[in-house]
Amino acid sequence: MKRSYSIAISIASAVVFLDLITKRYASLNFVDSPVEVIPGVLSFTYTENSGAAFSSFQGGGPFLGLAAIAIIGFLLYTLRLDRPLLEVVGFGFVLGGAMGNLADRIFRAEGFLDGTVIDWINLLSIPTFNIADTSITIAVVLLIIDAWRRR
Repeated sequence: MKRSYSIAISIASAVVFLDLITKRYASLNFVDSPVEVIPGVLSFTYTENSGAAFSSFQGGGPFLGLAAIAIIGFLLYTLRLDRPLLEVVGFGFVLGGAMGNLADRIFRAEGFLDGTVIDWINLLSIPTFNIADTSITIAVVLLIIDAWRRR
């Protein structure tokens, strides 16, 4: 149990740290002047998203915030049992991603959990995203690989 918590919390902490630092950097540097890193492929720009992934469910911040809190609680409860390493790592990435975006919903809010999430990475035609979103995507891939391997 201690091993699972320690691994997952370490990963989640690193993700939250990177997510918050990069969002702050984006808010200071990309609001008025997006940066094109690879023309037509990768650029950094500042956007605010009141919804979920791919700008769906706009204005659903309170629901999404409560869902993030429930997911965080569920994963912390689940990690009390010994889990396969790849699953623990995946859970750590989900925790970090959920906490990173939840921090925006809490600290950038005017009302209850209605803060907008800062997105700043533009890659090809994928909607703008951030480190927290990337972390959740990595988690999904790891959890699929883990489920496939244990089949």
